[in-house]
Amino acid sequence: MAGRKSDFTLTKLDDLFTTQAQRDEEQLSKIRDIPLELIDDFPDHPFKVRDDEDMMQLVESVKERGVITPATVRQKEDGRYELVSGHRRKRACELAGFETLRSEIVDLNRDEATILMVESNFQRSEILPSEKAFAYKMRLEAMKRQGQRTDLTSTPLVEKLAGKDALSVSRIGEEVGESREQIRRYIRLTNLVPELLEFVDEGRIKMRPAVELSYLDEDCQRDVVDEIDLNDATPSHDQTIRMRKLFNEGNLTTEAIHAVMSEEKPNQKEKIVLRGDRVRQLIPKNISVSQTEDFVCKALEHYNKFLRNRAERDSR
Repeated sequence: MAGRKSDFTLTKLDDLFTTQAQRDEEQLSKIRDIPLELIDDFPDHPFKVRDDEDMMQLVESVKERGVITPATVRQKEDGRYELVSGHRRKRACELAGFETLRSEIVDLNRDEATILMVESNFQRSEILPSEKAFAYKMRLEAMKRQGQRTDLTSTPLVEKLAGKDALSVSRIGEEVGESREQIRRYIRLTNLVPELLEFVDEGRIKMRPAVELSYLDEDCQRDVVDEIDLNDATPSHDQTIRMRKLFNEGNLTTEAIHAVMSEEKPNQKEKIVLRGDRVRQLIPKNISVSQTEDFVCKALEHYNKFLRNRAERDSR
């Protein structure tokens, strides 16, 4: 009859020779309990596994119900397994005293595994800036090797994202809800020395100042770390812009960093600077340097008491 749609559909080739039970069994065969000693962590895994309160809760859950969602592993050429997702579950099993990890074995090459590893870990509720930074970088490098679009890092300024470029959202940006420029900023953080990156994770240094510092070489960055410790304050965005400019001009010396960082800033604690030579001559020689602060504080207490007593006498 004209216009009648056919309800005939071609059967898949595999379905012609296998039953549903066989196909289900094949799927289940990919999930097995693998000895922990045969499972290696993913190389340069960017996401930290912490033995915190959440981990202790996961350990208790594993003890009671086992691993509900299997981890994902891929088999390596040497016969061992590489963990793609499930690093926290693996650690929980270790802490719970288990010898195996319920895992699904997937057939992936390294780049495909990298992309899956990043995607699965981004489902976590809390992710540190440093974790995002190295995860984005690893994912982009994997995409580049696969011949996928990698122009996420090609826009040096936010202004260049105007017009049509602003509508060209990358695949990663769509998945994680970040702008292309923000992803670029995160990747820049991978150029920071560990001490500065830790300050970013702690929230002591914000994203934009951190990005400016990422353009300094390692020696200059470590000078900045020393100044942060000395001044008990992190640099402002304006200060990092000036330091980057001096660095590009070849003029960012240790002295220049000290001069910039010594400026008083809103986030800097009030300091009292005492000249060492003048103070030292007023302190008995048997008082060591480590005892100096305690000696000075006690001396000030006695002097304040003297001033109060004198004021009371004068008021009589």
